[in-house]
Amino acid sequence: MKILMVCLGNICRSPLAEGIMRHLAEEKGLDWVIDSAGTGNWHIGQAPDHRAIKEARKNGVDISSLRGRQFQPSDFDAFDKILVMDRNNYRDVIRQARNEADKAKVAFLLPQDQEVPDPWFDDALFAPVYKLIYNACKEIADKK
Repeated sequence: MKILMVCLGNICRSPLAEGIMRHLAEEKGLDWVIDSAGTGNWHIGQAPDHRAIKEARKNGVDISSLRGRQFQPSDFDAFDKILVMDRNNYRDVIRQARNEADKAKVAFLLPQDQEVPDPWFDDALFAPVYKLIYNACKEIADKK
């Protein structure tokens, strides 16, 4: 399984999702490839937000070595699933789809197309966002 996690800047939500899913896959011995990307280009090459790194570390997950990158249409070829954090991310990724097969790979990380709130402007959101992402990733990993 190859999974790409996508948010806006690839420094808060999607690196958390990448780190959590990698951690869970390793615990379960799953041979999965997990990556993350942002729909925007503002943080290419940058480490995740220090608050995301801190929250992940507090929960036993190290995301400090991850670096931001921008989503590309070629990601449709490289990944089986592309999991987005919110409606804007969904729209931006679908806009780059080349065909129906590409579109079929894109889904929300949370069930029932719920959005993962962006914690960028509110430090207090990092812990609950971590929990939301963890629960969603655990559900995906438990299905395998």
